[in-house]
Amino acid sequence: MKRLFFPLLTLVLLVSACGTVDLDAAVPVFETGVNPETWVLIPAGEFLAGQHNDPVTLDYDYEIMVTDVTVAQYVAFLNAALSDDLLRIDGDRGVGFYPGDEFLGAKHEIEIGPGEYIFVPLNDPASRFTFDGEHFAVVPGWENHPMTNVSWFGARDYCLYYAGRLPTELEWEKAARGTDDDRPFPWGDEIARNNANYYASRDPFENMGSFGSRTSPVGFYNGQTYGDYRTLDSASPYGLYDMAGNVWQWMGNLEPGLSDRLLRGGSKDTYEMDLRIWVRNSAPPMYYSPGVGFRCVRDP
Repeated sequence: MKRLFFPLLTLVLLVSACGTVDLDAAVPVFETGVNPETWVLIPAGEFLAGQHNDPVTLDYDYEIMVTDVTVAQYVAFLNAALSDDLLRIDGDRGVGFYPGDEFLGAKHEIEIGPGEYIFVPLNDPASRFTFDGEHFAVVPGWENHPMTNVSWFGARDYCLYYAGRLPTELEWEKAARGTDDDRPFPWGDEIARNNANYYASRDPFENMGSFGSRTSPVGFYNGQTYGDYRTLDSASPYGLYDMAGNVWQWMGNLEPGLSDRLLRGGSKDTYEMDLRIWVRNSAPPMYYSPGVGFRCVRDP
């Protein structure tokens, strides 16, 4: 598959420069009816992968979350990890142990050895959770939104804690595309504004007068009408939501000599072209952003 990497931090800064950040603006609250605790089975078999539709076979079944991990789910994990001594408070960061990567000394490769690395920042105003020194809590109204401001380390450990793992790119791509065609988007061949949450998609969570490009609740684009905003049912062939737009999703596979971690799916801050199934992004594993989240896979 063609490798396409975009500078996430640069993109966030450019978008932020378009206006004043209004972090205290009220968020609309909608019930989507999509259960974030739901998983779906992806059966073994062949599918078309990448921009050039290369036939690929995954010879095993796996399960994947129907939605991204929500703020409420991740806050429950943070409290459990803190209680179980898997999370430590280090100044203004929540950190946890990572055994390290094999370091090959490749150009631009960062050495990531055994040690403690950031899971989440504790005082970032863009986070949708709070920490009072003893307990994590969800900022009201954001319970069912995707967890953001979480590093690759924090995403990885959430999945491991619940007997799962981050998906490989091929696992993610098969779940997004299905096996019957070479569609560029999870729902089909074309993209409309009400298929997904992306830059200037004019959804109820966006206010282009300021930096108001915010996440939508998981499963929001399911064909329902919310107030005067009608969504299109944008699930993947396997019934997964938000496989395009809303937040980039951390991948679990590591490439030799590449210390960056890969991301898929595009986000609320990217244009529609970046929501195509084969588009790849990358960032260092300690990176976190209001536009990056994740979901997990597991063995059946």
